[in-house]
Amino acid sequence: MDFLSLFAVYVAVVLTCIVLVCKYSGHQKTPFSVLFNWVAKVAAPFTPKCLQKLSQWTLHRLFHQRSNMFIYLHILLEAAVYAEFTYEVFGFCREMETTLTSLSVPYVLLAVKNFFFYLCIKRDPGTVTKKKITSQLSVYPYDRRLFHPGVSCETCQLIKPARSKHCRVCNRCVQRFDHHCVWVNNCIGAQNTRHFLLYLFSVCAMAGDVAVLTGDMLFHAVLRSGLLRASYVDEDGQQQSAGPLFVVQHLFLTFPRIVFMLGFLVFVFFLLAGYALFHSYLALVNQTSNEWYKSRGYVCRHCHPTATAEGLCSPVPDHSKRYYYGRGLRRNLGEIFFPPQPVKKKDN
Repeated sequence: MDFLSLFAVYVAVVLTCIVLVCKYSGHQKTPFSVLFNWVAKVAAPFTPKCLQKLSQWTLHRLFHQRSNMFIYLHILLEAAVYAEFTYEVFGFCREMETTLTSLSVPYVLLAVKNFFFYLCIKRDPGTVTKKKITSQLSVYPYDRRLFHPGVSCETCQLIKPARSKHCRVCNRCVQRFDHHCVWVNNCIGAQNTRHFLLYLFSVCAMAGDVAVLTGDMLFHAVLRSGLLRASYVDEDGQQQSAGPLFVVQHLFLTFPRIVFMLGFLVFVFFLLAGYALFHSYLALVNQTSNEWYKSRGYVCRHCHPTATAEGLCSPVPDHSKRYYYGRGLRRNLGEIFFPPQPVKKKDN
């Protein structure tokens, strides 16, 4: 029962994390931040000043400055999963006569994922610059709701094009700004949203395929062992047939690393699948996550102080104008995969 209790706790933690991340994604105040702030407040009197400064510097470095730490963590987790899959699962699958074609699919998906991962990291998301500002201002019209003409970025000292936003992590304004992704250490904007979408779907496909192959291996291992027809003597001396709980405990004892890897893959798959579907919905309606969150609070932080008095901002969301930039499914998707380029004026 110890292993079953461990398994139940593991499943509960994974499901709780998925629910919390999906529910509070994009919120400034989350249970994680509240818990962290409470722990920090309680532990502050007993924590040395040098340790407090070190933790604050580390958090600032990870989440408020550009850092490759999450890229390295991404590669490390991926390497651990594929090492376990290659070292143990691959061999068991070959013994069960799984075709090489099926076993090669995860490695093909890994190559595809790494290609889009590289593009997300290296491609410029659409930085607003002095050289391009004149042409970038003409790409999108201002909706006068979330984006207003004549508003300047206080940091970049440039007029802000419609749908742009200043990223405090990258310290630049990005055209059609969606969000800053720490996993690729780059902003997601007009010029790399398509790469980010394909990256998300390739990660989901990769995690799902490895999970299916691993689950199939465990299922056939149980069938070959004959556990479903076996019986055991319980603590009271009664003979009991081996049910699902006994099989789970046996798998934990026999394949502990594989079972935990499978749980991690299922967690990653459902988490990223939900995130990918959310971004697919945004692509279909031609909206960014930045605009999605703003439209629900509908408080424009970049408009003039007199904007509310003039009726440009309202604390009540205006649902009739939520999809201002939507132009139909086909054209919306075309804008994602073939983003409009700033028109360069010819010199006379």
